[in-house]
Amino acid sequence: MNALRAVGRAVIMALAIIGRVTIFAADTISHMVRPPFYWREFGVAIMQIGFYSLPVVGLTALFTGGALALQIYSGGARFSAEAVVPQIVAIGMVRELGPVLVGLMIAARVTSSLAAEIATMHVTEQIDALTTLSTNPAKYLTLPRVLAATLVMPILVGIGDVIGILGGFVVGTERLGFNAANYITNTVNFLEFHDVASSLIKGAAFGFIAALMGCYYGMNSGRGAQGVGQATKQSVVAAAVLILAANFILTEAFFSA
Repeated sequence: MNALRAVGRAVIMALAIIGRVTIFAADTISHMVRPPFYWREFGVAIMQIGFYSLPVVGLTALFTGGALALQIYSGGARFSAEAVVPQIVAIGMVRELGPVLVGLMIAARVTSSLAAEIATMHVTEQIDALTTLSTNPAKYLTLPRVLAATLVMPILVGIGDVIGILGGFVVGTERLGFNAANYITNTVNFLEFHDVASSLIKGAAFGFIAALMGCYYGMNSGRGAQGVGQATKQSVVAAAVLILAANFILTEAFFSA
């Protein structure tokens, strides 16, 4: 019975967390249609989440695209299929690696930052001060950041896809001996609108998840420095796991469609 009790307790705790996160997300979304909207916080979030993430997104995509081209060429050589490198790099980056890697990078960089920032405000009672001043913390802190991440992430994913394909192009032409014009032609002809659309939709979903987890764990952090650290760690882990789970669900949905 002790084992069953432990399993039941874990399941109830998991369902309770899912319920709290769902209510938090619904409350955040509901504020989108209720004034006021804090444009300054939204603009700052756009810069912090979008613009300042470009270097890490670009470098991650560039090296991933180059490594992917080398691996595909190495594997394709076993079946005399080296010519498919441009097509597989393009489809791999656009449909899978691009959105997932950018999402995980945003989870590592942005989710942790949001959780630490909001948790520190919670510990130092700045959130209580907002409530005292008749300012809704969810509307002032959560909504601008979640909305900014949702809108900016498709742009980051699109840039990451392009840079990843560019990384494969550089390796393919300089290291593997592909003709530049043929490489570009094969890449462009192989990609379809459905591939690009699925990549951008995934980006929006991953951005929503990353920002939501950072804000949720920041708002519900414990007291003291240990509480801030715990909230930061839990937010990154939750965001990464949910991004990978959402990636599978969206990939299955697009595959079925």
